Amino acid sequence: MLLYDTARRGVFTMEPGPVVSLYSCGITPYDAAHLGHAFVYLTFDVLQRRLRDAGYETRCVRNVTDVDDDILRKARQLGVNYLDLAAREMAKFERDMRVINLLPVYSEPRATGAIPEILTMIGELFDTGHAYEVEGWVYFQAATFARFGQVSHEDRASMLQLAALHGGDPGDPRKSDPLDFVLWQPSLEDEPAWESRWGAGRPGWHIECSALARRELGDTLDVHGGGRDLAFPHHECETAQSESSTGRPFVRHWLHVGLVGLDGVKMSKSLGNLVFVSELAQHAEPAAVRLAMLDQHYRSDWEWREELLSRAQSRLATWRSTLNGRPSSVLHEVRDALDDDLNCPAALAAVDAAAHAGATVAPAAALLGITL
Repeated sequence: MLLYDTARRGVFTMEPGPVVSLYSCGITPYDAAHLGHAFVYLTFDVLQRRLRDAGYETRCVRNVTDVDDDILRKARQLGVNYLDLAAREMAKFERDMRVINLLPVYSEPRATGAIPEILTMIGELFDTGHAYEVEGWVYFQAATFARFGQVSHEDRASMLQLAALHGGDPGDPRKSDPLDFVLWQPSLEDEPAWESRWGAGRPGWHIECSALARRELGDTLDVHGGGRDLAFPHHECETAQSESSTGRPFVRHWLHVGLVGLDGVKMSKSLGNLVFVSELAQHAEPAAVRLAMLDQHYRSDWEWREELLSRAQSRLATWRSTLNGRPSSVLHEVRDALDDDLNCPAALAAVDAAAHAGATVAPAAALLGITL
């Protein structure tokens, strides 16, 4: 299988062992997960299906960021406990993921369940000179990691801009460098707090994924990724702290998924321009919702349009008309397309051609997660 790697900026052959470790950054459950999130997890689902089809065992971990600035802020606004808010939104998320027929993940660990591992990793970074403490805040010192920037390839000016956009607060006067990032911070009076050697507080965003990935899958992951907007700062910071802690490569293949837009603007919770899987499933069958997303290449940015759903529904009808058709080689063609950097649009085109020729396409559809 050939797969694009963000850090190496090219397509490379995957050479995993018999067990393939995958880590997909999950949601922060303070609001409903939208189509952009679903597209990320669908991409990892297709990758898992093809790897299993090829005889590999897959272990895909998808974390839950159930403590961070966003969820605590939203819980405060609603007047509810942050864990109750997380439970409510996770129930919605899991329902939507079932709608689009995602395989169950190997594990779905929560940040609040990994505080000991988080504190251990922060302690390792502190004791080896990669971190420092100011007034109960603990920061990773980016300058101590010579390869900072190796994942995203952003220059310093862009890093500072993106850090500010994603809550990194480069203007924090406690930092020795604006690119340094939080590992541990004091909690406000109404926020959860855990004891640490630097005082009671809570973890920063990036350290949560590093600690969870290491606990669940080991020091080096075969594939890690998420939406393209996570490359910096989240995945850059994860790499710096993980490799500084373990002394080993963190990720073999960085897989970043394109962003989904609506009316010319990227979908985001802050803008409210969202489309939800559950809403789409009210207007078409679940298989059509999945198929509409499969018609986009995972690395491309794309825009949701209503006609994508109607096109997918028509496509399903054509595929189903071949259930009693003659055998064909289309399953091999779909495998070849998926092995070429998960080229789902090419896979769908191959199934279309076989269906129009009167060949049965059910096995090929099943590999794509579509039951006819």
